[in-house]
Amino acid sequence: QVRLVESGGGLVQAGTSLRLSCAASGRTFSNYDGGWFRQAPGKEREFVAAISWSGGNTHYTDSVKDRFTISRNNAQNSVYLQMNSLKPEDTAVYYCAAQRARIWTIAAVTPQNEYAYWGQGTQVTVSS
Repeated sequence: QVRLVESGGGLVQAGTSLRLSCAASGRTFSNYDGGWFRQAPGKEREFVAAISWSGGNTHYTDSVKDRFTISRNNAQNSVYLQMNSLKPEDTAVYYCAAQRARIWTIAAVTPQNEYAYWGQGTQVTVSS
């Protein structure tokens, strides 16, 4: 069992930055790929970014490329999402997720049903 706890959300103005953190406990986190998803009001939860167990591979949804950066520190059992140049359309609840590490493919890291472990979410609100 892997437990995930997100933090770092808040209310910010457009154009500013936030850094989300996801703290993992329960298992050796370096055995798991990590992902960030988000759910905006009235919309389905969607993929944002993923990172391999080693940090050597990352993938982003097109709408956040060049603005968001996913990273991890296995010594601290944590995954991060640095969000720059935030836009009102980034407003959502952001969820951290984890899955057992596997051969890295886009098809394996983007669907939410590939992830067995989820945090409770952290709200990010971007005002215009």
